[in-house]
Amino acid sequence: MNFDELANLLFPNIDKTPEYYEEKYPPRQLKDGARVTRFAPSPTGYLHFGNLYTCFASYLTARNTDGVFFVRVEDTDQKRKVDGAVDAMLKGLEVYGVKADEGVIGEETETGNYGPYYQSARKDIYQTYAKNLVKQGLAYPCFCSADEIEEIRQQQEGEDIKGYYGKYAKCRNLTFEQIKENIEKGLPWTLRLKSPGDIEKKCYFDDMIKGKIEMPENVIDVVLLKTDGIPTYHFAHAIDDHLMRTTHVTRGDEWIASVPLHLQLFKVLGFKPVKYAHVAPIMKEENGGKRKLSKRKDPEAAVSYYSEVGYPADSVNEYMMTILNSNFEDWRRANQDASLFDFPFKLKKMSASGALFDFVKVTDISKNVISKMPAAKVFELSNEWAKEYNEKLLTRMREVLGDVHVDEQRLLTEAAIYADKVAVAEETVRLRSHISGMRSALEAESGQSVGRKLDFIAQEMNREANTILSKCNNMDISGIAIRLKTEIEKIREQVQNIE
Repeated sequence: MNFDELANLLFPNIDKTPEYYEEKYPPRQLKDGARVTRFAPSPTGYLHFGNLYTCFASYLTARNTDGVFFVRVEDTDQKRKVDGAVDAMLKGLEVYGVKADEGVIGEETETGNYGPYYQSARKDIYQTYAKNLVKQGLAYPCFCSADEIEEIRQQQEGEDIKGYYGKYAKCRNLTFEQIKENIEKGLPWTLRLKSPGDIEKKCYFDDMIKGKIEMPENVIDVVLLKTDGIPTYHFAHAIDDHLMRTTHVTRGDEWIASVPLHLQLFKVLGFKPVKYAHVAPIMKEENGGKRKLSKRKDPEAAVSYYSEVGYPADSVNEYMMTILNSNFEDWRRANQDASLFDFPFKLKKMSASGALFDFVKVTDISKNVISKMPAAKVFELSNEWAKEYNEKLLTRMREVLGDVHVDEQRLLTEAAIYADKVAVAEETVRLRSHISGMRSALEAESGQSVGRKLDFIAQEMNREANTILSKCNNMDISGIAIRLKTEIEKIREQVQNIE
């Protein structure tokens, strides 16, 4: 068969070559060891904890090696697309400190030199590589109907290998004339890989988390392009990860079964394969056993849940790090004030069998994180949370602070100045005594002028302290974090200057 002629018959409108795209998307100029990773969601729903967990691992891998982290949207299945899902996911990532270096940054908005980053906008790229496979005799059109595929499935009941291969691949050896006749009749077709796999051979790869894995080679003639010309995930991801120069792919371990196919696709396309890190699902204890954290059963599986019930993003991130790498807690004890992004995260230190989700530990870590926050930040986070989730609390907070209609900046300023009632009283009494004593001593030694200056300072301090104490006494609330230390230190500096 003349495969060039077949390729032009199937793809008459594709005039680019793989070489064109190789030149358009050259290798990235990064330092040795820099890793390029990605988050590639489908816009089909909300961001769940498993997404965030896996994405965080990818983000840290790139960040810790001075690499690149990008977002690609895999939206080839337009029937399942949910409006607003992309924005919701990106905002969810931003809350937890994950920001892409390039790629999709908003609904239909992207940045970077390796786009488009929406798969739905890359149809010509996929078809260019598909056409090239046909030219090499490595892909062919399949005209089998859904009924014929179902008949093959029924024939394979009880067999070890199931799928379109070998004697079941009816269209694998069609002649050019037969193919042309079917196309002229208007019969719909998919493009299938002509798998070079051998049923007797094995595929070997080194997973970044699970280590060395051995599996049978892929022998199935999988679909590369669907009848509408849109690629399957398998085909698209191989082309995208190559052209976007991805080095490491972190994904759920449900994809391990597809690795032989994916490595085979990289090989037939002439690409260097990426390195895979397959993440085990997060587990949860139940009735003495363990099960996967479930989007249907567990509200905490949704990332939005933590915001709704008031867990700060810093707390969730801190907990997530404890299950990403087991040595994080030791590092944290030795680096109590460091940013968690300074932690030397390693994919190889992730659990191969799956981390156990512990909500009690989430709460304990959250208490510790909040306890170290400045009072102003606690108030700011509480205020933001109340604005979105608890209008009654927001109103009460504003009533406590005085003017219900006061602007947000003023609220934050007032909250930062206030201190705990007892602490305010103790500091004020002590400072009054200190200033009064110093005034007497200095007056005796330095004359009336110094005393008058100190007296003026003391009076100003008294007025400020009385104002704050008055506000505190009028507050029908306990436990508000109030600090007068800044103002007190200012007075002390003034006193010391006069001394």
